Amino acid sequence: MREVIVIGIGQAGTQLSSAIWELLCLEHAINSDGYLFTSSLDSAKFGNDETFFHHTQNGKRVPHAVIVDLEPTVIGEMKQTILIM
Repeated sequence: MREVIVIGIGQAGTQLSSAIWELLCLEHAINSDGYLFTSSLDSAKFGNDETFFHHTQNGKRVPHAVIVDLEPTVIGEMKQTILIM
């Protein structure tokens, strides 16, 4: 199985990573809490999200990401917008 890890460095990298994760969550029907919008029966039509997300034991999706910034403001905004981080 292949995995994609998004690495964001600095303000621009953090903001770009945020946009990528928002789109991936929409594409795979994952809400801001990290859980699927739809039932597990419908999740097959959204494709395999294990390439971009780790699945916890309780079914939560956690992004494969490393985001680094010395200024905490942008990462703080990202955490408020995307709760799965």
